[in-house]
Amino acid sequence: MHIDLPEGKLYYSIGEVAKAFDVNASLIRFWDKEFDILKPKKNAKGNRKFSPEDIKNLKLIYHLVKERGFTLDGAKTHLKENQKKTLDKFEIISKLESIKNELIKFKGEL
Repeated sequence: MHIDLPEGKLYYSIGEVAKAFDVNASLIRFWDKEFDILKPKKNAKGNRKFSPEDIKNLKLIYHLVKERGFTLDGAKTHLKENQKKTLDKFEIISKLESIKNELIKFKGEL
């Protein structure tokens, strides 16, 4: 899964996040309410600002729910019981996919 967000920002708006994940902002708001690992800051108007850590956790939630087919309760349980192991595996998979994409790009340039 490739999420296209500009690097180096401290916070991302819900619009940027929804567009990057290709989902509705309402789904991001719903996941924010459902998953304790998401902790976006809210400004005076109540607008959510997601940190890079939140983005990493959203990628993990997206992976479990959208790609692996977990129910919300199943994803919550999985995260609580196996958070460190799941996150480590997910980061390894993400790095390998990134390497694969770079190699495909490199092959295309040959």
